[in-house]
Amino acid sequence: MIETAPLPLEVEDFLVWLAAERGRAANTLAAYRGDLTAYVTWLARRGSTVATASTAELEALIAERRAAGAAPASVARQFAAIRTFHRFWMEEGGRADDPSADVEGVRVPAGIPHPLSEDEVNRLLAAVTGTDPLARRDRALLELLYATGARISEVVGLSLDDVRGEDSLVRLAGKGSKERLVPFGRLAAAALADWLGDGGRPLLEPARWARRGDMEAVFLNQRGSRLTRQAAWLVVKKYADRVGLAAKLSPHVLRHSCATHLLDHGADLRVVQEMLGHASISTTQVYTKVSQERLFREYRRAHPRAKKRRPEPPGGSRRLQD
Repeated sequence: MIETAPLPLEVEDFLVWLAAERGRAANTLAAYRGDLTAYVTWLARRGSTVATASTAELEALIAERRAAGAAPASVARQFAAIRTFHRFWMEEGGRADDPSADVEGVRVPAGIPHPLSEDEVNRLLAAVTGTDPLARRDRALLELLYATGARISEVVGLSLDDVRGEDSLVRLAGKGSKERLVPFGRLAAAALADWLGDGGRPLLEPARWARRGDMEAVFLNQRGSRLTRQAAWLVVKKYADRVGLAAKLSPHVLRHSCATHLLDHGADLRVVQEMLGHASISTTQVYTKVSQERLFREYRRAHPRAKKRRPEPPGGSRRLQD
């Protein structure tokens, strides 16, 4: 039984192309590698390869994953990697046809982000207490995530030169290495200055830097290395657990919250799109649905003509409620 088949040279060439020509981020490349490794392994178990794979086999793979209960988003992501690979390889002359061309795409139900309320965000940010270096770091990290709507990977990827404290601007490197300048407010500015000041980051700096990238990093761990995405996520989780918000937690919870609260307070949709680094305005528009959902929910709760009528008391009419 084949456990994991090695990737053939043509797939490795494709991954190199994604990195060099398309500028895909390391996390994206890792996801492509994992999905294509699973694909190549599945084909090998059937006695097939990427050179002989047929449309029927791709349809069988999708059907098998669905039957096994895989999430639609997971199936769609793998199929997108497979389709992109086969299109690339055909255009490069490796195959005369693209077996994925006639396969119907996998539909993913549209999801609505679940942001925290403004009160919940305030509770989360207030959960960071103390003035030791780690507390200062955590406070700056949470404040900056909420202030900018940045992805966790973007914030931990920040270097000192990316922060323009005097202008309250930060330069973020998003998907596809696209850079954008994003403003942040006074509370995030104060927390960041506190972390970068004498009682914060300098106390975690090692006597000798292991890597140049660590020396330039805005956020450090206890060993003086650049804070990883996983470690930053654990910081968010730690304080969410502390204030009872674990059930509402997701890696993007502060990003969702930032976008939703900006729109709630009248920010222009195009401005929010630029802040978040969305390539398409349709991606940003999902946050307007969150605001509308909240509006309808509050309306039904508060408007006297929208409230559900209480049952009549036995033996008589009930008094109107204020």
